[in-house]
Amino acid sequence: MALSFCGNDRGSKAYSVDKGVLDNGCFVDALNLVPHVFLLFITFPILFIGWGSQSSKVQIHHNTWLHFPGHNLRWILTFTLLFVHVCEIAEGIVSNTWSNHLHLFMPALMGFIAATTSVVYYHNIETANFPKLLLALFIYWILAFITKMIKLWKFAEASLGVQQLRFCITALLVVLYGLLMAVEINVIRVRKYVFFANPQRVKPPEDLQDLGVRFLQPFVNLLSKATYWWMNPLIIGAHKRPIELKKIGKLPIAMRALTNYMRLKDSYEEQRVCDPDKSPSIWKSMYRAFGGSILLSSTFRYMADLLGFAGPLCISGITANMTFGVYFMSSTELLQNTSVLAVLLFLALVLQRTFLQASYYVTIETGINLRGALLAMIYNKILRLSTSNMSMGEMTLGQINNLVAIETNQLMWFLFLCPNLWAMPVQIIMGVILLYYLLGNSALIGAGVILLLAPVQYLIATKLADTQKSTLDYSTDRLKKTTEILKGIKLLKLYAWDNIFCDRVEETREKELTSLKTFALYTSMSIFMNAAIPIAAVLATFVTHAYVEEVRLSPAKAFASLALFHILVTPLFLLSTVVRFAVKALVRYVTKSNKLSNPTLLHNIAWQKQLVWTEMKRSYHVHSALCWFVSIILNPLVFVCIGECLIQVNDGFFTWGSNLSTLSDINIRIPTGQLTMIVGQVGCGKSSLLLAMLGEMQTTSGKVYWSKYPFANPFSRCGITPSPHPIKNRYSVAYAAQKSWLLNATVEENITFGSPFNKQRYKAVIDACSLQPDIDLLPFGDQTEIGERGINLSGGQRQRICVARALYQNTNIVFLDDPFSALDIHLSDHLMQEGILKFLQDDKRTVVLVTHKLQYLIHADWIIAMKDGSLLREGTLKDIQTHDVELYEHWKTLMNRQDQELEKETEMESQTTLERKTLRRAFYSREAKNQIDDEDEEEEVEEDDDDNMSTTTSRRSKIPWKMCCRYLSSGGFLMVFLMVSSKLAKHSVMVAIDYWLAAWTSSNQSLADPFVISHCCLLFQMLSLHRSYVPVFIILCGAAIALCLITSLTVEFLGVAAATNLHHNLLNKIIHAPIRFFDVTPLGQILNRFSADTNIIDQHIPQTLESLTRSTLLCLSAIGVIAFVTPSFLIALVPLAVAFYFIQKYFRVASKDLQDLDDSTQLPLLCHFSETAEGLTTIRAFRHEARFKQRMLELTDTNDTAYLFLSAANRWLEVRTDYLGAVIVLTAAVAAIWTSSQSGLVGLGLTYALTVTNYLNWVVRNLADLEVQMAAVKKVNSFLSTESENYEGSMDVSQVPEDWPQHGEIKIQDLCVRYDTMLKPVLKHVNAHINPGQKVGICGRTGSGKSSLSLAFFNMVDVFEGKIVIDGIDICKLPLQTLRSRLSIILQDPVLFSGSIRLNLDPECTCTDDRLWEALEIAQLKNMVKALPGGLDAVVTEGGENFSVGQRQLFCLARAFVRKSSILIMDEATASIDMATENILQKVVMTAFADRTVVTIAHRVHTILTADLVIVMKRGSIMEYGTPEILMEQEDGLFASFVKADM
Repeated sequence: MALSFCGNDRGSKAYSVDKGVLDNGCFVDALNLVPHVFLLFITFPILFIGWGSQSSKVQIHHNTWLHFPGHNLRWILTFTLLFVHVCEIAEGIVSNTWSNHLHLFMPALMGFIAATTSVVYYHNIETANFPKLLLALFIYWILAFITKMIKLWKFAEASLGVQQLRFCITALLVVLYGLLMAVEINVIRVRKYVFFANPQRVKPPEDLQDLGVRFLQPFVNLLSKATYWWMNPLIIGAHKRPIELKKIGKLPIAMRALTNYMRLKDSYEEQRVCDPDKSPSIWKSMYRAFGGSILLSSTFRYMADLLGFAGPLCISGITANMTFGVYFMSSTELLQNTSVLAVLLFLALVLQRTFLQASYYVTIETGINLRGALLAMIYNKILRLSTSNMSMGEMTLGQINNLVAIETNQLMWFLFLCPNLWAMPVQIIMGVILLYYLLGNSALIGAGVILLLAPVQYLIATKLADTQKSTLDYSTDRLKKTTEILKGIKLLKLYAWDNIFCDRVEETREKELTSLKTFALYTSMSIFMNAAIPIAAVLATFVTHAYVEEVRLSPAKAFASLALFHILVTPLFLLSTVVRFAVKALVRYVTKSNKLSNPTLLHNIAWQKQLVWTEMKRSYHVHSALCWFVSIILNPLVFVCIGECLIQVNDGFFTWGSNLSTLSDINIRIPTGQLTMIVGQVGCGKSSLLLAMLGEMQTTSGKVYWSKYPFANPFSRCGITPSPHPIKNRYSVAYAAQKSWLLNATVEENITFGSPFNKQRYKAVIDACSLQPDIDLLPFGDQTEIGERGINLSGGQRQRICVARALYQNTNIVFLDDPFSALDIHLSDHLMQEGILKFLQDDKRTVVLVTHKLQYLIHADWIIAMKDGSLLREGTLKDIQTHDVELYEHWKTLMNRQDQELEKETEMESQTTLERKTLRRAFYSREAKNQIDDEDEEEEVEEDDDDNMSTTTSRRSKIPWKMCCRYLSSGGFLMVFLMVSSKLAKHSVMVAIDYWLAAWTSSNQSLADPFVISHCCLLFQMLSLHRSYVPVFIILCGAAIALCLITSLTVEFLGVAAATNLHHNLLNKIIHAPIRFFDVTPLGQILNRFSADTNIIDQHIPQTLESLTRSTLLCLSAIGVIAFVTPSFLIALVPLAVAFYFIQKYFRVASKDLQDLDDSTQLPLLCHFSETAEGLTTIRAFRHEARFKQRMLELTDTNDTAYLFLSAANRWLEVRTDYLGAVIVLTAAVAAIWTSSQSGLVGLGLTYALTVTNYLNWVVRNLADLEVQMAAVKKVNSFLSTESENYEGSMDVSQVPEDWPQHGEIKIQDLCVRYDTMLKPVLKHVNAHINPGQKVGICGRTGSGKSSLSLAFFNMVDVFEGKIVIDGIDICKLPLQTLRSRLSIILQDPVLFSGSIRLNLDPECTCTDDRLWEALEIAQLKNMVKALPGGLDAVVTEGGENFSVGQRQLFCLARAFVRKSSILIMDEATASIDMATENILQKVVMTAFADRTVVTIAHRVHTILTADLVIVMKRGSIMEYGTPEILMEQEDGLFASFVKADM
């Protein structure tokens, strides 16, 4: 039939204008075309020629700036206009049933095109900032409004009303055009671009002027906001080159942690002002600061949920397949057209998914903002924690990390789930009402099943949370024990305790695995319930309906209700989880915030009144943006003029928080500009005195006074004005703590510590601390990062960097706490002369030095002697010599010994050179290790190397199938087979249920035939036939429920089996690895395998695997069903599959990069928190709180940026896969309508099409997650290839005598030793014979091989030639455990493990208490241990932190005495103990081991002068061998020269 605008009906008066032009409907419709044509005619040339882009007046770097007022309203109105035009087109086409009247839908089609063009045109004009061109749009809205008004007026004249759909559509269009016209008038009013003499000038927002801001979501237009179009360049670009930190830039100002902290703080303060009597609530503050965003998100969520019900209703309508056609139709009649319903279903899905993703995004952004604010708040609290609470374990590093890493994230996720709290109940009520409308009373049965089973889900969810908590506790305990093992691995191997401590870890792991199995059980039950409830509900409903309801079940009702049941299950399941999560977040966070705000935890200071520096901006290290940090918690200092004295303590009693005073009756003074030394025995309170003066201890009584100082004291009560010399800041005390504290930063940054870099000063400090040789050894010099708490450096090197930091600072006061403890004599002397006496004293700085080195007392201007927490004596050395002769004589004895050491020549052995050799060896070994890395690791390095352009695209987008197979094989073949077969069976049965339902409901349609109803006999037969479907349906549903249980259990327990095997293998490989493995592998790297990677394998991979297999099989079965119902769908599937392939390919690569960025930016943030907690004393002494806060804000913002980009990438994926799903639904519906399939099968196809929409994005997300998580398996796997030590030996344990070695005779025959097959030998053809009971001293220069020889006795190094024979047995043939358990060694570094004193002395539990007390008495510790609560069972905290360094060393000596073996190896172990104690120990060793063989590795020659035999080594060979007397007679000999140097 020919087409014509007004129709081609014969005899029609369509073209008649007898009653007037405007009374002709066709003419009015033609008139409505005019505005649309006008707009297209005007705008197309402008768009194509590009006038707008050439006329930009404001230069900005993003074309995303929203210039014009009413921007969002314009976009919303335009989208609404487009939707109304679609309805108008549909109404026109459907109502055109008699002839082809183009005027019914053509103006609407043109209106749709014009509206689309208007928004494209507006976007271009806006981004080009050329408002004059908007005049075209203004004219268009006026014309469109007038023409539509004419049409509406004519409809009203013809007595048409709201009953007719066309009247309603026209009225809506009039309103929309009117509103758009008003928006345009508002733009003219604000911008004055026309009709005004002076147009309004505009400035771009501050964020867009900053080239670093790349997160554009707040600035882009509404369409780009909804679809995340602005993310395209980043996600597509990631495929070519990895996303780096600089590519994601900075956050907009409104999203930064500082801004959000201020918002939260203002809300908090507001409450305090409004109601001063009531303490402010953090929850109210959060609501006031972020409540608006949550309400917006909830609105989006409501709209999405309501639109979600359109799916089942449209399925019902399409399946019912009723068609009508009239000229003027009602909306109900239009909605009975299947094609219209298909389009509406598509639009509803698109809108629903857009709103849902918008809701997700807004909540995540709000959660991130809240997290940033809370982190700033927590950091403030941490900076005010007292040192006592940290040292007494009341607030541990673990708790702080837990608060930062877990608690704040939990609160963020609670916020993310918030909209569900009020959206879900509405969704449930709506669902039940619709089910009742479709199925009647039987629907209530199904809803009842769901409601009855919901509490079970809640119970499971609660149990799951409890189990997860206990798992976390066991995991933390396991990690703590593993960390201790790794830190003390050398000691454990030497004492043959590695298996004992490994068993401790395995015990905890067993508890953790038991908890994990319970966790897996509850998780699988949760998954089972989620899958089984809809099946049970459908079964109950349809079987009830078949027997109770008189109306037979139609396909339309069956499949609509099936879809509704699927919608209902999710909110019911999630609601219980959300409620539980909300309560948990509330309780836990309130507990934590209460604990942190507890005043007893706050930095407790001796002085009562607080002073605040209002002119803090003058300080060089305070960033201008940190106005909020003006309220830094400064130590309140009381200034009293006390003449030449800088600090004075009167009647001071100080404590660490317990009732007992640590320091009592302290009356001291520190002279200005002089060197004060504090001396005393180990544990007498020297360090505590320094901290008391710094205000770190709690004062029970007494006062600490600081005098006014001639330089810069803007706080002084004495009214002294600020000094013109701001370089020396009175409030900053340069402090070097006894326990060295380093930042995860470069050597240079650790030394300068935020001060401006001065090359000359820096070099002078480096020289004073003898750091240059050490820096030269580092791979990047002083730019080498010394992270992981500085563990890649030795104790002495760490100590010297801390001292260098104190020296470098321009402060008047310097506190040095035992800076010589980890240094040898050469270095100590050099540091004293060059650093303290020359560098500091030349500047007339006040220096307070705590030391054991009494030989330096001659340099002291003032001496403070301490004993048992009290002041023993104070004064100059001359005063003490005069008034306390006994003390002076005691000192003199010790000084003589130390003065001898001072005269040592440089050629003598030194601890420092040893440290440097260790450092060199470690770096050399790492290089060697890197050369022989396996291919997998090389690949990983290439993947991680951003600058390596040879990294191919294919590798970056490749799924790690090899690691997946490795993981599955760890779980066991049986479990894998069970999982695969049960999954396939389950999904097959699920499809069978739905197909059976389609066949059943289709058979019911014949029952509605009037002929059937009139014959009762036939009716009865049909009812019997109808009910014959029920038994099969019940069997299939029962089988599906059983298979749901089996699949959920197999996946979870496969995960547990894999986790068990991988951790067990990893732990055994690491514990039994040779000692060189620990030299070349950073501790942090090993710990990551046991913490983060093990956690991923334990808890994350099984769930991801389950979700991935489920969503993939659901999508495949859905596509299979749709293809079966309508084979023509397969044609449309090809382009959809191609689109899906590219979306997932691009997303996976970008997601992995962003995930890595999120992880890599989170680690420095957590490190910064733990660093701050560890170095609180130093930070507060230096007054660097502001700088550390600024750094924390930067790290938080960097992490937030990465997380927000990751979240936006997830939304980018979900929007696209959701839209793809909507297209699949549309094509399936259209294909079903055109092919006129059986209605039951159409319902089946559409129901499955709807599930695709939900699960497509989960396939990609899970695939991306699995790819990231498999990296954990890869890392663990790389460690499993580590070679183990040969523990077996060629001799059996039974062949070794029980009392071996009985005599202690040692024969070394032609011994050659190396640390690694890649390295040169360190011992070459060494021969020696040590008789039973002999006392042997081994000495030599650095690198001579002394320590290597001591390790060779324990078979810790590679003996590749020769042998060591002890009491007739070659030690290389012995099992390692036997060998190492029969010898004793005292090491240089003190290592203690958490637990009890008993555990540290005798972990094997083989000794009596008497023997342990005897050992403690020998080590001078008996009285101290007896005084502790519990005695031998007294608690030792992690690393032995509750004991001083000297006491820890004494415990290590006691440990060696406990074993009482025939052979004792002593590596000089007196670095941290005073001389008096050292002398006692030397005597004790000689008496306690009088009848045993003692081999002493001597760093100081005087310790071996009484030995029976001396071995002098040089470059791995023995140069001299004999008694000390004989060797000393050889005047030109090495030993003689050493002794001369030591005299």
